[in-house]
Amino acid sequence: MGEDKNTPVLGKKIFFLHPSAFVQNEIVAELAQLEHEVYIARDEDKLAKVLRAYPDSIVFCNVDETLSSQKWEVWVRKIMGEEATRTVSIGVLSNANNDEVRRLYLNTLGVSCGFVSVKAEKNQLIKTLSEILKAAEAKGRRKYLRADTRNEALTTLNLSLDGRFINGDIQDISVVGLSCVFERDPELEKNSVVADVQLKLQSTLVKIAGIVFGSRTDVGGVKVYVIVFAPKTDPSVRAKIRAFIQKHLQAKMDVELGQKTSC
Repeated sequence: MGEDKNTPVLGKKIFFLHPSAFVQNEIVAELAQLEHEVYIARDEDKLAKVLRAYPDSIVFCNVDETLSSQKWEVWVRKIMGEEATRTVSIGVLSNANNDEVRRLYLNTLGVSCGFVSVKAEKNQLIKTLSEILKAAEAKGRRKYLRADTRNEALTTLNLSLDGRFINGDIQDISVVGLSCVFERDPELEKNSVVADVQLKLQSTLVKIAGIVFGSRTDVGGVKVYVIVFAPKTDPSVRAKIRAFIQKHLQAKMDVELGQKTSC
């Protein structure tokens, strides 16, 4: 297997175009918890433009929603036919298990990510989509999604050190750790335990423990600390961090898509 050479390093963006309320509220959130980079898109023309910048993306089209069947077919043909977007992978979601529609997308158009019935039980639907995404190498070689939160006022942390609380700004965060800066260097030692850390992730507050992995000096002489979260971190805390990351990434993509934030 030539996985090292051929598997994308960063993974692929996964768009759900015109998702039903069920897909948006249940399925997208669950896929985010599985470390997939998922987005909601509500304008097919704006998404087509964005896909030119991300031609390795995957798009799941909810063909029962918003557009007529003819317009869905035209849009899929356009994405698959244009040079700038022909490497985009497309899957189809539908409530109707219509053989004619299924043949159109699978046989005539030849979409690469399947025709999936949304009528399936929720866990089965997530399993089916997960298998499709695995086959499409959606995660690439990365294990965890990361949010870049530099210059954002509402992503902060404070930690208890020698009986005092020290405030810092989170630079980036994943479900396994974060990097941060402090106004005044607390001189944290490598491998030291920080047992009482409170993270403020926009409107979400979580408490977590971690280990100082090390530090580096960025441009301007700013010292950046890397903290790795304790292996026994509560699953509910990890779920909140993943939900924040998905919301953060969606907000940034909403700017590119020219749509109001989906979260």
